[in-house]
Amino acid sequence: MSGVPEQGPARADVQLGDETAEIARVVVEAAPGVEKIPAAERVYAYVKAAILERTYPGGELLTEGELATAVGVSRTPVREALLRLEESGLVKLYPKKGALVLPVLPQEIDDVLEARELIETHAAAKVWPRRKQLVETLTQRVEEMRAHRQAGDAKTFLEADRAFHEAIVGAAGNEILAKLYNSLRDRQVRMGVPGIEVRPARMDKSIAAHQEMIDALDGNSVKRFRELVVTHINEAATDLRSTR
Repeated sequence: MSGVPEQGPARADVQLGDETAEIARVVVEAAPGVEKIPAAERVYAYVKAAILERTYPGGELLTEGELATAVGVSRTPVREALLRLEESGLVKLYPKKGALVLPVLPQEIDDVLEARELIETHAAAKVWPRRKQLVETLTQRVEEMRAHRQAGDAKTFLEADRAFHEAIVGAAGNEILAKLYNSLRDRQVRMGVPGIEVRPARMDKSIAAHQEMIDALDGNSVKRFRELVVTHINEAATDLRSTR
């Protein structure tokens, strides 16, 4: 049986897409307006947040009845939400039993980082002709990273880090790739994205790497920019593997 917590995920500010994170927060807090959100969307956001936060760890069996009770809906929207989560690779459905939260396997780390590299290097090349338009946005993200580092807030630091990369991918103009990229970052969160307990030295190194990318955008070598993106992703892969 599942151990679905009565009060929901401990923190709803996990690094999800903004809309999903907000829905998860509203559901957890039973905030005003929760009833206006479609039931299946409430369940999806709630369960996704709990999985990425690892409140529901790999190997946990979630039942429709327990999730329906936790979110305050019928079983029909629970089934719809679980189907979406299965499509995302987060759970495996077993008829009449429930949904098994899939554990993170070493191969998944390799696959996610490889997919990230493909998308981000593609985006780096696509945005190069209009790179000057990106500099202001990316500089703002790095300034946010510096402020969060000074405050010692690892979680908001990582949110600014993610926003930096999403800005580059989004500027490439391919909505399908942007959505896929967002799902990859979600999966990376579940793997134990380096930095839920980020050390100050690691934050400093990350800030320097992001500033280097901005500096490269002011240069004339797209090759250099792409190389910096790849190096940064490889460092993230090394950190991820060290946490397993």
